[in-house]
Amino acid sequence: MSAEYPSAPAGDPQPEAGDSRPAAAARARRPTAPAPLADDSRLAIEIRGLVDRGEMDEARERFAELVAMHQRRASRIAYQYLRDASEADEAVQDAFVKVFAHINTYREAWPFEVWFTRILINGCLDRRKARTRRERWFVGAEVSHADEARAAAASPSADPEHRLLARERRARVAAAIDRLDGRQRTVFMLCHYGDCTPREISAMTGLNESTVRVHLFRAARKLRGLLGGKP
Repeated sequence: MSAEYPSAPAGDPQPEAGDSRPAAAARARRPTAPAPLADDSRLAIEIRGLVDRGEMDEARERFAELVAMHQRRASRIAYQYLRDASEADEAVQDAFVKVFAHINTYREAWPFEVWFTRILINGCLDRRKARTRRERWFVGAEVSHADEARAAAASPSADPEHRLLARERRARVAAAIDRLDGRQRTVFMLCHYGDCTPREISAMTGLNESTVRVHLFRAARKLRGLLGGKP
């Protein structure tokens, strides 16, 4: 059956013979094709179907592929929030467990990456609040030897001096990022450590896309000042 499109409103002038404008107007009224789904979103939909049918073993196998797609990026985001490699690993694993447990609620109107990242960030924020309640004092953003080893494994370098300088620079940047206000810090980390676009950050945070861009600009300007550059 052919697709139906809305007819011209009553009272519109009738086209004269040979007038091509109505054809153009009809094309403009036709619904645009939805954007193609990303690979991870298609996979999430497939897993959702397997879970709905009770095929849990196959669903878990397919979910392992989804984890592999997002593990590295998720670890990078979680570490920037928590500044502790072990706690970041736990936060990532908790996020994946939560995603699998609620995969039946996933809807393709949201890219899977956005949906998953929002769950991950909420978990990291909960962990930060719990840690603050436990400690009741500020914990500096010092990088441990274990963290450094993990970073070196993720981005190997044969030059120990280069690794030492990179470690010192990461510590300075981490301390500067901690001095950003809450929304600026969140937006900056999602953009520069989570590889998210302003539109994706808008979907994750509920901020307008224009507001996201303003926060990015102000965060970058403040960081330049904190790190010794021109503000």
